[in-house]
Amino acid sequence: MLAKLSRVVPALLLGHLAAASAEAQTDYFNTDAGRPIRVEDAYAIERRAIELQLAPLRLERERGGAYRWGVEPEIALGLFARTQIEIGFPMVHAEGPRGTRTTALAGLEMSALYNLNAETRLPALALAADVVMPAGPLGPSTSIPTVKAIATKTFPWARFHVNGQMTFADDDATGGTSGIVPPANAEFSRWMAGVAIDKTLPLRAMLFTVEVVTSEPFEAGAARRLDVAGGSRIQFSPRVAFDAGGGYRLRGDEPGWFLTTGAAVAIGFPWAPRR
Repeated sequence: MLAKLSRVVPALLLGHLAAASAEAQTDYFNTDAGRPIRVEDAYAIERRAIELQLAPLRLERERGGAYRWGVEPEIALGLFARTQIEIGFPMVHAEGPRGTRTTALAGLEMSALYNLNAETRLPALALAADVVMPAGPLGPSTSIPTVKAIATKTFPWARFHVNGQMTFADDDATGGTSGIVPPANAEFSRWMAGVAIDKTLPLRAMLFTVEVVTSEPFEAGAARRLDVAGGSRIQFSPRVAFDAGGGYRLRGDEPGWFLTTGAAVAIGFPWAPRR
């Protein structure tokens, strides 16, 4: 009897660890906003999962030669089934008029995503809500809420995603106390609509994606923006995924290119649920 238990118990433990690693290995498959593109899919992280987004970086260069960059470490929590909660701390460096430069906290960001259904013949649907609260010299002067609708449809040869977003804020609130709109808040726009397509290579734990996004800025009289971007995500280990991407602003007040890069570490809650 003891000999049998000595074989069964290790097998069960190895099976549990393998299942946990298998969940983490699918992180490359999920496209979060900004990692590496703005359009995201309709799925949340696994229940009882914790994802640490380590220093996701966005670097922009406008046509005039001014550089702006932002780093926004985040933590994502799978508190409930099909539900994802995120908290972010955007730090930005921006160049203002007359060669002035500012590096500071640009607000406190909190968001939630709820996946309404799994894919059948219909696409997977999700609703997301986001709020950027005043914090730091480059943060907004008041809380800025955003709502988003997301759809994802998978075909044997590719996945398609559609995002539609509305932001509710005054013109003055989006520029912070310095009047500079930092890169970490590049998504601030009255509305945004985007389409993305991605292709996964499961045997290599890799994903390639491209997007087209149009948005209307808050500034009165500013031209509507049109951005194209692409990128890749790759699973380096069962719990670590890396992403990188880039794009170009085809139309808008300040056309230019931008680059993104980041990494995520997936772990589980330190406690086990009661059964």
